[in-house]
Amino acid sequence: MSGRIERTGSDGRPPETGKGERLADWADGRLGIHALAKANMRKIFPDHWSFMFGEICLYSFLILILTGVYLTLFFEPSGVEVVYHGSYVPLNGVRMTRAYESAVNISLDVRGGLLIRQIHHWAAIVFVAGLLVHMMRVFFTGAFRKPREVNWLFGWTILMLALITGLTGYSLPDDMLSGTGIRFAQGAILSIPVIGTYLSFFLFGGEFPGHDIISRLYPVHVLLLPGIMLGLVVAHLILVFHHKHTQFAGPGRTEKNVVGAPFLPVYMAKAGGFFFLVFGVLAVMGAVATINPLWAIGPYRPDLVSTGAQPDFYLGFSEGLIRVMPGWEINAWGHTLQLGVFIPFMLFPLIMLAIAVYPFIEAWVTGDPREHHIAERPRNAPVRTAIGVAWLALYAVLLVGGGNDLWATHFQISINAITWFVRVGVFVVPALAFVVTKRFCLGLQRRDRDKALHGRESGIVKRLPHGEYVEVHNPLTQAELYTITAHEQPEPYLLGPTVDANGVTRRARRSDRLRARLAQAMYGPGSQIPKPTAEEYRELERGDGHH
Repeated sequence: MSGRIERTGSDGRPPETGKGERLADWADGRLGIHALAKANMRKIFPDHWSFMFGEICLYSFLILILTGVYLTLFFEPSGVEVVYHGSYVPLNGVRMTRAYESAVNISLDVRGGLLIRQIHHWAAIVFVAGLLVHMMRVFFTGAFRKPREVNWLFGWTILMLALITGLTGYSLPDDMLSGTGIRFAQGAILSIPVIGTYLSFFLFGGEFPGHDIISRLYPVHVLLLPGIMLGLVVAHLILVFHHKHTQFAGPGRTEKNVVGAPFLPVYMAKAGGFFFLVFGVLAVMGAVATINPLWAIGPYRPDLVSTGAQPDFYLGFSEGLIRVMPGWEINAWGHTLQLGVFIPFMLFPLIMLAIAVYPFIEAWVTGDPREHHIAERPRNAPVRTAIGVAWLALYAVLLVGGGNDLWATHFQISINAITWFVRVGVFVVPALAFVVTKRFCLGLQRRDRDKALHGRESGIVKRLPHGEYVEVHNPLTQAELYTITAHEQPEPYLLGPTVDANGVTRRARRSDRLRARLAQAMYGPGSQIPKPTAEEYRELERGDGHH
């Protein structure tokens, strides 16, 4: 007797399935969608406000693609010169490239063109800003640790590609501002010893500005770089699903579970609403906040530079490096090595490379082979947090250098004073930020230790029988105690004895000595406050009558 039960209708026949169900069965039989969805759609995601930065990046990127497709329908990437005769009267009779003419037509003649172009530009700025903040969140919370080192590299690569994509994007309209930026980039390329001139001729098709650079930047901007970034974003999201999301310490949260809401339907509903919120904010920004009014700036001319020419914020610090660098140069054997441009040009990728390799350096220093899925509070990693703040301080100082002319004109300050401030600040401000941040984190650790032992101040003062005045402290809940004491405090790596049992001197390798010094600096006695132990807590409970 078969155990299979078949549904039948009132006439004894099997009921007919709907078209949608039959289509779903057909697709599932060939693609295995049901099993894939069942395994992943109920995946749990933690709920914390800081995790939204990554979503802002993703949604801004999608908006960039949507608005970029619209703009490509009307933009003509050509360096051929024409004479403008259009609706914008002040430009009539002015010679310009077809690229600039089509950009003006998109802004002033295409229905909705200006709004879409401004949404595109604002989305690019929000995308890069979101990337920076998202990576800082990952950095400060230690979310880059095993097994997420590769995902950190994916995110770093997306950031670098976003910088290049932004450069190629605002260079396409060929207005005075973008042309000045291209000229800046060409000067940096020329500073490369031996091959700089050849690279410049190859990219520009001859002497600057040439007629080929716009048509060459166009496919790079709309196809090559976005395609690579899209692939990296997909790979990044796949690894997030595979490794599961990090979560902050709390009751019931361990390295082996995730406390939060399921991906479907709760998380998807929130994500969908957040996408339209981001889109709406960008649309409002594009509608009310003018950005890059290229019709007022005018077409690019190699013999002119627009007043107050500034790059977008994400490239401002690279220009600041060059603006504040002394004009050093070396002349030898008939060649000139322009150190005033070449050194900053090489420092920019080195500074960014330090961000990429930091997770591997920290893993080497700690020697910790375990997986970590609990995000750390920044205060519990004082040296790492101080390094991050020092990098942000360096970025801020160089951003001031990149806009030294605007600071001078807006605040009536000598541009030479600003330049010297940046030259000194490049070395002093990050070091000062490091020291202050580390001390601040240690102070927060001491406060957490005091709260764990004594509780939270209640503001109530009472007098004991022997006349002493004390403040009453309210003890923390078990959940609060767990949250502020759940973090680990790694033991610094030690070289061990330099002489063995037989009296033979053991010579440590340079790498081991370096590792020991870094470990002592990151996790030594002066870099973390010991957590209160259970014995200390119980002893205090027994001897403190006003706790």
